[in-house]
Amino acid sequence: MGLVDIALLVLVAVVWGFNFVVIKVGIANFPPILFSALRFLFAALPLVFFLPRPAVSWRIVVGIGLVLGVVKFSLLFIGMAVGVSAGLASLLMQSQVFFTIALAAVFYGNRPQPVQIAGIVLAFGGMALIAATVDSSFTYTGLGLVLAAGLAWAFSNMLTKKAGNVDMLALMVWASLVPPIPLAIISLVTEGAERDIATLQALSWEGIGAVAYIAYAATIFSFAVWGAMIRKYGVATVAPFSLLVPIFGMSFSALALGETFGPSRLAGAALVVCGLIFTVLGPRLVARRQVQAT
Repeated sequence: MGLVDIALLVLVAVVWGFNFVVIKVGIANFPPILFSALRFLFAALPLVFFLPRPAVSWRIVVGIGLVLGVVKFSLLFIGMAVGVSAGLASLLMQSQVFFTIALAAVFYGNRPQPVQIAGIVLAFGGMALIAATVDSSFTYTGLGLVLAAGLAWAFSNMLTKKAGNVDMLALMVWASLVPPIPLAIISLVTEGAERDIATLQALSWEGIGAVAYIAYAATIFSFAVWGAMIRKYGVATVAPFSLLVPIFGMSFSALALGETFGPSRLAGAALVVCGLIFTVLGPRLVARRQVQAT
C-alpha cells in the first residue's frame, strides 16, 4: 500500500474519531433525533441525483436505511445526550465488531476463531470495567443505548454483506434517503414540534457546521475513500485502520471537550483496544504463523 493511500485511510480514521466531538456539538444545538434526520437528509442530497442506485434490491437499501439510520444513530445520539462522553462513545461503538462476529456465527455459521473469542472476552471485560465508573456524567442508560447502537450497527453490517460487492458511497447515499422522514416524524412526536421549530429558527453557524461535517466529511468523503480502498486492497487490509478511530476519538474528546479519563476508564479502554486488535488482526497473525511453521 502506497503512502498516499495509507495517509488517506488514517485521515478517514481522524475524521471518524473527531466525528464524536462534532456529535456532542450537534446535540447541544439540536434535539438528538432532529439532528439525525438532518444528517441523513444532507448526506442524501444532492448526491442522490448524481450517483446511480447500487445494483441491490430496494429491500436491502431500505433495511440499511432503517437499521443504520433510524435505529443506530437515534440510539447513539440519545445515548450521548443522556450520559456518554464523546471519547467513551467512540470506544463503545466498536462493540459493533464483536456483535458482527456473533451475528455472523448465528446467521451464517461463521464460527469465530479462538483468538477472536479471546479478543471478545477481553474487550467486554474492558467495557465492564468502564461500566463500573458511572458517575454524574456517565450513566447506565447512556451506556446501554450506545451498546444497543453498536448492536444495530452489527445488524446493518449483515445487510451490507448481503448487498455484496457494490459501491459503498452510492449505497450509503441511497440508504440515506430512507431515514429523514421517519426520523422527522419521531422527532415531532417525541421531541415536540415547538422545540424543533424553535431550534431551526435559532439555527447557529455552529449547528450548521456540525450537520455539514457529519453529513459530508464523516459520511460522503469518508465512505468514498473507505469504499475505494476496499475495492483496491480488500477488506482484510483496510479494516485494521478502523482500530485508530477510538484512539483519535478519545484524544480529540480530551483536547476539544476537556474529557478526563481516570485509571479505571483508561485500563478499560486499553482492554477494549487490545480486544479489537486480537479480533481484527488475530486470525491473520495466526495464519501467518502457521504458514511459517510449515
